[in-house]
Amino acid sequence: MPALVLLGAQWGDEGKGKATDLLGGSVDYVVRYQGGNNAGHTVVVGDQKYALHLLPSGILTPECTPVIGNGVVVDPSVLFSELNGLNERGVDTSKLLISGNAHIITPYNVTVDKVTERFLGKRKIGTTGRGIGPTYADKINRVGIRVQDLYDESILVQKVEAALEVKNQLLTKLYNRRAIEASQVVEELLGYADRLKPYVADTVLILNQALEQDKVVLFEGGQGTLLDIDHGTYPFVTSSNPTAGGACTGAGVGPTKISRVIGILKAYTTRVGSGPFPTELFDADGEALRRIGHERGVTTGRDRRCGWFDAVIARYATRVNGLTDFFLTKLDVLTGWEEIPVCVAYEIDGKRVEELPYSQTDFHHAKPIYETLPGWSEDITKAKTFGDLPKNAQDYVKALEEMSGAPISAIGVGPGRTETIEINSFI
Repeated sequence: MPALVLLGAQWGDEGKGKATDLLGGSVDYVVRYQGGNNAGHTVVVGDQKYALHLLPSGILTPECTPVIGNGVVVDPSVLFSELNGLNERGVDTSKLLISGNAHIITPYNVTVDKVTERFLGKRKIGTTGRGIGPTYADKINRVGIRVQDLYDESILVQKVEAALEVKNQLLTKLYNRRAIEASQVVEELLGYADRLKPYVADTVLILNQALEQDKVVLFEGGQGTLLDIDHGTYPFVTSSNPTAGGACTGAGVGPTKISRVIGILKAYTTRVGSGPFPTELFDADGEALRRIGHERGVTTGRDRRCGWFDAVIARYATRVNGLTDFFLTKLDVLTGWEEIPVCVAYEIDGKRVEELPYSQTDFHHAKPIYETLPGWSEDITKAKTFGDLPKNAQDYVKALEEMSGAPISAIGVGPGRTETIEINSFI
């Protein structure tokens, strides 16, 4: 009963889409279990590049059933835009399943997200402005709109009106914005109902039955461990749980069903948005990583902040997720450096700290302590086995593995689907 969780072990953008797509031909279901269209996955198939935001990466694999779980927040307009784009390129999207318990991102959630960020000014979180946080807030406050609500108009009207009673006070009296008409929101949401209905299902039942039938189910997280609402660099985090535990609640599958947890690690480190980042580079090396690695957010379009590999956060990700394996991506980007620094610990108030500090203040003041490893100049994009890599590249991978606390079972040596070295099978 192989149920696998695949998640980001840094601040997101590690290459989860490629990893999921690589496994897609071997799994029966790929499930998004949290987040929304604030997550961006880039998948390269042959000479075709696909940018996915809300849809599971498994949608590009014909044999696989892609699932949007109950823990995801869904913007119907974005969903249909993505589906249309894939259909126009010949991708069959008819097998997609969407949980009826998933919450819907309403127009007023997007409005509140944008005006709140502007109001915060320098104190802004750096959200994508797509309504993700306000939708999760509505969910917790029990005034959220779920997919199933589109099929009972009276319930939908009651919920929208209740939500707007408070939000319109906020918009008009604090942010000096116009009130939003409940009837307009209801009309827009009902307009999605018919097209959405063929995809809506009891995904909890379907996934558990699949596991009982020895099907292979892959749970795909968005964002990354350090963006987790509970375990990330709060408050500069997302509004859900990308960590492994989130797969259980976000898909309705018990923890005893999960057999493997795979963390995706970039061979260096990046993040988008505000918040502490100990190894961030502001020099030519940082610019080179950004340029060579094409480090621009798939969803946000913003340049990613770049820095050297941070083994402290890798160890932390191993611990809080119970990682069994790592998939190391973008090793090829480091080709050409004579020496490559790796952060092995932090200095905080003059003391060496080996593990991630739980204090927000301490982490904000953490300074990286580096060890330098020899680099390589050989092209590694054609490597098919670990032995094909230059010795210094092999040593770099081995060092990261030892520092991070879990075996590296696959290595990305280029952006393409086939440009991957598989050391140990994930399935």
